[in-house]
Amino acid sequence: MQWSLVIPLKPLALAKSRLADTAADGLRPGLALAFAQDTVAAALACPAVRDVAVVTDDALAGRELAALGARIVPDQPSSGLNAALTHAAAVVRATRPDSALAALNADLPALRPLELARVLDAAEEFPRAFLPDAAAIGTTLLAVAPGHELLPAFGTDSRARHRASGAAELRLDTVDSVRQDVDTGEDLRAALALGVGPRTAAAATRLLIPGQ
Repeated sequence: MQWSLVIPLKPLALAKSRLADTAADGLRPGLALAFAQDTVAAALACPAVRDVAVVTDDALAGRELAALGARIVPDQPSSGLNAALTHAAAVVRATRPDSALAALNADLPALRPLELARVLDAAEEFPRAFLPDAAAIGTTLLAVAPGHELLPAFGTDSRARHRASGAAELRLDTVDSVRQDVDTGEDLRAALALGVGPRTAAAATRLLIPGQ
């Protein structure tokens, strides 16, 4: 099965506010862009992925991610993450109505294409499935088979909310790179320990990270 991915990205100036203890305000937008670039590049290199659509209104991010091969979808109706994902899913399905579809976080800088393929292959067994994040509280990937609606419930406690909505929880070992999103300095250190993509590695050299 070949998958279409939708990846949401808020304006870079507003992104990654919880990294304030690690990165100065002036560095956080560049770090958020680097996360997204490494995530998109790895997703496009995944053998199970047919295409990637990034939903964002950030002009710089749109240009940089389009240059990697992503389709850019405007953030409509500008009503938050789940509304943006629902809109992007509808845009993708308008041209690929038979597509298997997955929403993927934009902050997975350690993402490995073959680990992502393993997750997507496991998701094929269910009409709708999700992968919890490394903290076992949130969600990094929500996948639906052709003919099924995404029905995203990202946000606080999204693992519990996706489970309550009827989505199957994927319980997989050795897919840490797909689970390790980055919201805090501790998350960033964990991603760096896994091995991040080249853009995040370059951006991280400009940071003073306690414990590194």
